[in-house]
Amino acid sequence: MNGINFIKDIVLPPLLEGTWVTIKLLVFSIPLGLLLGILIAGGRVYGNKIISFLCASFTVFFRGTPLLVQLFVIYYGLPSIGIYFSPFAAAVVGFVLCSGAYHSEYIRGAIQSIKSGQMMAAQALGMSKFKAIIYIIFPQALRRALPGCSNEIVYLVKYSSLAFMVTCIELTGAGKIIATRYFRYTEVFLVIGIIYLLMVSVVTRLLSIVEKKLKIPGLG
Repeated sequence: MNGINFIKDIVLPPLLEGTWVTIKLLVFSIPLGLLLGILIAGGRVYGNKIISFLCASFTVFFRGTPLLVQLFVIYYGLPSIGIYFSPFAAAVVGFVLCSGAYHSEYIRGAIQSIKSGQMMAAQALGMSKFKAIIYIIFPQALRRALPGCSNEIVYLVKYSSLAFMVTCIELTGAGKIIATRYFRYTEVFLVIGIIYLLMVSVVTRLLSIVEKKLKIPGLG
């Protein structure tokens, strides 16, 4: 079977199925990871000593250990204490925890870059501290943190290939099975690389549009 027919008839159908699984992983992981990052960043900056310490410890752990190790602990380790996840759920949980830790650092830096006078002004106008954080501080911080968070989202698209290590058959997993069966590694992984490149390009373009829409005037 020549290369073109092999790719069209044998490689593409399962790879497209794997791509759909990858997209579903990202649809769950990206927003939940960003939400977790916001909560952790808020806890570090505005929480009491205990909450701030716990949030900082979370960030140190999940930024300091490999994502693959985290996935192994979630999928293979937690069942020993009675906690079970499906392969898909284990991958999503691992991606959310890891990306949330990285997002939190971008957002924390953005929060701390906002002048404290804005909080004082909001409270002087009668707003509670909580409302000032939600309506004054966070909207500005998220806009400033967006470039860094966008970078983490792009990384997450590529991190998703690790889901195969916990038996979640996404794009890379489907490709590995085909390549092993037919011993045609070059063609298979070349197609996988092209698909990832397309996904990253689309995500990058969408994030660029969002950044332009939310850009703070006068802050080039």
